[in-house]
Amino acid sequence: MEYGRRKKKIGDILVSGGVITNDQLNRALEIRKQSTKKIGEILVDLGVTTETEIVKALSRQLGLEIVRPNLEKIPEDLLGIVNGGLLRKYTMVPVGYAEGNLNVVRLAMADPMDMDAIDDFSIVTNLQVEPCISTANEIMLAIDKYYGDSEALNAAEKYASERKARLADLENEQANSDIENSPIVILVKTMIEQAARQRASDIHIEALQNKVRVRYRIDGALYEKMSYDIQLLPAIIARIKVIGGMDISEKRKPQDGRITAIVDRKEYDIRVSVLPTVYGEKAVMRLALKTGLQRDKSELGLKPDEMAKFDHILSNPNGIILVTGPTGSGKSTTLYTALSELNTEDVNIITVEDPVEANIDGINQVQVNPKAELTFASALRSILRQDPDIIMIGEIRDAETAQIAVQASITGHLVVSTLHTNSSAATVTRLVDMGLESYLVADSVVGIIAQRLVRKLCPHCKRKRLATLDEKKLILAPNLDEDIEIYEPVGCYQCAETGYFGRIGVYEIMEITPALKRIIAKEEGTEAIKQQALKEGMSTLRMSAAEYVREGITGITEMLRVSYEE
Repeated sequence: MEYGRRKKKIGDILVSGGVITNDQLNRALEIRKQSTKKIGEILVDLGVTTETEIVKALSRQLGLEIVRPNLEKIPEDLLGIVNGGLLRKYTMVPVGYAEGNLNVVRLAMADPMDMDAIDDFSIVTNLQVEPCISTANEIMLAIDKYYGDSEALNAAEKYASERKARLADLENEQANSDIENSPIVILVKTMIEQAARQRASDIHIEALQNKVRVRYRIDGALYEKMSYDIQLLPAIIARIKVIGGMDISEKRKPQDGRITAIVDRKEYDIRVSVLPTVYGEKAVMRLALKTGLQRDKSELGLKPDEMAKFDHILSNPNGIILVTGPTGSGKSTTLYTALSELNTEDVNIITVEDPVEANIDGINQVQVNPKAELTFASALRSILRQDPDIIMIGEIRDAETAQIAVQASITGHLVVSTLHTNSSAATVTRLVDMGLESYLVADSVVGIIAQRLVRKLCPHCKRKRLATLDEKKLILAPNLDEDIEIYEPVGCYQCAETGYFGRIGVYEIMEITPALKRIIAKEEGTEAIKQQALKEGMSTLRMSAAEYVREGITGITEMLRVSYEE
């Protein structure tokens, strides 16, 4: 147990392991004098190494096992012997017993040389410790997974008992809801941290008849995570209004706000919407990583042939590029990725958005403000006098905006925007329905990308089976007589029993070729446009999704959810 590790310091180990230089260590030590952060965190913040590199180096130098506690099934009895507070304090979590010895606990630690942590754990549990090593992020995820619900419930119970004891009026309660260590503050903070760690995109706090229901949207589907006594609702909503900069006394009108939260050193931009409902106010918080929308285009999930088309469309010097699909289909991510790709020093990019979803360095972003008479159309008129090369319009919502977009593209600008339509071919018809002349649409649009997101099957528990004849037809199997293996979701502790983990984009990319321009100009209709695009090698959403099913990446139900044509 004594390893002679007491004297060793993480910094020295990383230098001797060749992970960082002496200069980098000295710079981090200087920063540490004015900071409460640990040396490892400072080195990661400086960008000189990563959590994973530190873990590997410590494992090599100290001969410790690397574990992934959020993927381990931790025994129930082990979870009950220590509370989450102590584990959070030291960033550690028990992952199991040592082989053949129930008196020794394998303890995943972010800092395995923290002897105080080991001593405190031993004193509380009366068990010996065998340290293992893991990243702080994975440890916090495991603590959330196994202790988060009980911690949130404790905060709720504590609030309820305090409320009974005080019997103060509601206004006093709401005034007190800003005290940093009050149970409601802890409850809301825990809710946001859990959601961020579980990859949730939205938190729904709903007032039902006799309870408050909390649901997280993970990979596009809602899951109930917690329910509280309905009496907690006013205080939870009041706290959200306080941190979201809303009017705490206004309970009859919808309100919008914004919160910035830092979870595990990542900054989240949270858009909040509060809406009065029959049983009380409902709050929805949309979580977005500040850097989350700017991805490398290789992360979008485009197949090689789709990537080639995507690049070709983006290389147009002028014209309109449209990304279409319903809400939550990843349009903004695709747009921002395209903009980041085009964002070089020699071009002037201006965006008009409602609201601005993420800030990108080097791009001029304008927020629509109807109260100040700054609409999409009025902003666009001003933008055209700002000498832009590339214009991004958050969404084409009306004929006026569409008209200006077309004129801007014809006069030598590249315009990228989104539209709510079901397919690439239907987008052209929608523009004509908005009142644009078909020859102008044919002349200005250079490419349309229709997209959806499908959930990926959890690689740890997906189950293989043979497809039935009907299923073979659905997934467009080239030969119906051959056996085809497909996978279906099961659910395990690693995917929180959902059967899915993560999402991938499904695309239908239509480049506007001379032949398509002629069909559009003659107004031959959606079907004629689609047939011509298919002749030219376009894959429909159904074809792209079916390929993912055949490859075992997703299941048939997901494919049918996103591609309901044919």
